[in-house]
Amino acid sequence: CGYTCPQTVWTSVFMWAEQFTEGTRNQRIRLDAAPWSFSKARKKLAKHCLWMGFAGLTGVTFVGYFTPIRQLVFDTVLFEAGFWAYAWMLFFTLATYINAGWMREQLCMYVCPYARFQSVMFDSDTLIVSYDQERGESRGSRKMGAAPKELGLGDCIDCKMCVQVCPTGIDIRNGLQFECITCALCIDACDSVMKRMDYDTGLIRYTTQNLLKHKESRILRPRLIGYGIATLVMLVLFLLVFFSRVPLEVDVIRERGELFRLVDGSRVENVYQLKIMNMSQEPQNYSIRLEGLLNAVIIGKLNVDIEGGELFELPLRVQVPISDLADTRQSFIFVVESSSGQDQAESESRFLSPASGL
Repeated sequence: CGYTCPQTVWTSVFMWAEQFTEGTRNQRIRLDAAPWSFSKARKKLAKHCLWMGFAGLTGVTFVGYFTPIRQLVFDTVLFEAGFWAYAWMLFFTLATYINAGWMREQLCMYVCPYARFQSVMFDSDTLIVSYDQERGESRGSRKMGAAPKELGLGDCIDCKMCVQVCPTGIDIRNGLQFECITCALCIDACDSVMKRMDYDTGLIRYTTQNLLKHKESRILRPRLIGYGIATLVMLVLFLLVFFSRVPLEVDVIRERGELFRLVDGSRVENVYQLKIMNMSQEPQNYSIRLEGLLNAVIIGKLNVDIEGGELFELPLRVQVPISDLADTRQSFIFVVESSSGQDQAESESRFLSPASGL
């Protein structure tokens, strides 16, 4: 959670923007308590502008996963993007602004299910962020460089820096808690205090419960072996899917406004919309053909050039002599193949006709 979760990353970016515009934690507290003034309004406005800027970039990027990003950027700036593109960009922008700017740790504690899964997977030998209670207690303030044993105290000076830097606001000294996202900010804060006090670092550190209590910990254990096997199986399946993946996707939509057309009284025509997605990073040339429909003729472009990552929409008409149609509904397949012959994708569709008096 503390290193790769998008919520953590976005929250860190938003916190940087907050600190850049409003100052340190104490400065922000004083700013919030101060009456409204031009300076306060300017800082607040700058913060929210940065937040909305990052959120807007997120919205465009997310939508760019599903539509060509280069064209999307130009269409967005020129107000030529479609309704759904703007709707989804607005949704992701507001979601990022609210989640990273306002909800923050509330999302981790009350919405994200991973903390619950994580607590089930833990055991006493799991590496976690922990406070060394034996070394730190009893807590108490003291002068710089004072020897804790002479004062009857532990190494913890009760500065509460570990609490202040915690994104979820917990006190790690109270033990393992499901709200902990293992970001290790409390470790960095505590180590900096220990160095100033000329004490050994590591009062809060990555360790296990068994190491803290019994000074020993097992590496190989049934739970870890089981997780390792499960991870290996998932990795093998992922690699199989990845290396067998065809970077080409085809979808066919039949014209719904008109079931069929009669052409010259001897042929039946259906209209289709092909959506061809080039999922590779290089431009490709594709050819289109039919399989499973006797004496069918395609009217339209049968060869198209598509840029890498582009979704190409191609209208086509298919005509079949009435004498070759045995049923009112016949299945056939659109086949799209790259000019190199390495990539091929298929999509099934239906051809409708009045053969039985439709």
